[in-house]
Amino acid sequence: MKKIVIAGGTGFIGKYLETKFEALGYNVIIVSRGQGLINWNDKSKLIEALNDAEILINLAGKSVDCRYNEKNKQEILLSRTETTKSLGDAIQQCTNPPKLWINSGTATIYRHAEDKPMTESTGEIGSGFSVNVAKAWEKSFFDYQLPDTRQILLRIAIVLGDDEGVMKPLKNLVRFGLGGKQGNGNQMFSWIHIEDLFRIIVFVNENKNLQGVFNCSAPNPITNKILMQKLREHMHINVGLPSPKWLLEFGALFIKTETELVLKSRWVLPERLLNENYKFSYSTIDDALSNLI
Repeated sequence: MKKIVIAGGTGFIGKYLETKFEALGYNVIIVSRGQGLINWNDKSKLIEALNDAEILINLAGKSVDCRYNEKNKQEILLSRTETTKSLGDAIQQCTNPPKLWINSGTATIYRHAEDKPMTESTGEIGSGFSVNVAKAWEKSFFDYQLPDTRQILLRIAIVLGDDEGVMKPLKNLVRFGLGGKQGNGNQMFSWIHIEDLFRIIVFVNENKNLQGVFNCSAPNPITNKILMQKLREHMHINVGLPSPKWLLEFGALFIKTETELVLKSRWVLPERLLNENYKFSYSTIDDALSNLI
């Protein structure tokens, strides 16, 4: 049976990928700190899991939906870089290493952009804590030069799933009449439907010539204002009070998160995927929301 290893696979993305790959006939092995799974600290089991695997997908990392105090910032960084290093070290000890290693990255690596879109070839790297984490994460991946394992890094935009991830709080805001624009509403919202994320993984696995960095985002990003408008339309709710920046900052303190998650303008285009003729199942926000709501 074909084997795939998903590291950090207990979140909603990992569970979705597990179900989809099992349906394709794969034996899916999850690496996590959860009971009954392959544990990060068990090096021999980790090497055994990776041996003879067709694909390794690394999704590991502490959620950024928290306050950026020093403790959380350190955990956010190390939960990405150290797990990546653990996998790279384990691959080097495999007798038959995975043919493909896909590491998740983040579209947040690009600067706040309201003036032009960011592509792999022309995108401008930003600054600040989140960007520094993204850069260190990518470096920990590309520090490895593996002769028998192709490496692809996906700079993943905000993933839209069925009542999972960001969709749940967004739908709750709309449901309770707070589904207006956030901040000035001009910040760009780059997104990807979770089914396209899965299909992109299959696509890069099948196209053996591909390697390096790929923006993993739908080709039609929208403004925050349009996002909230589309959510209201699909949920058939007419009223949506806006949330000015000061109110978001107050609310972020209360629910222990950061306003960057909604106020940073992420304008990202999947230039390489489009050039390689990948066909998106959900290319517009209307397509995605029609499926998810």
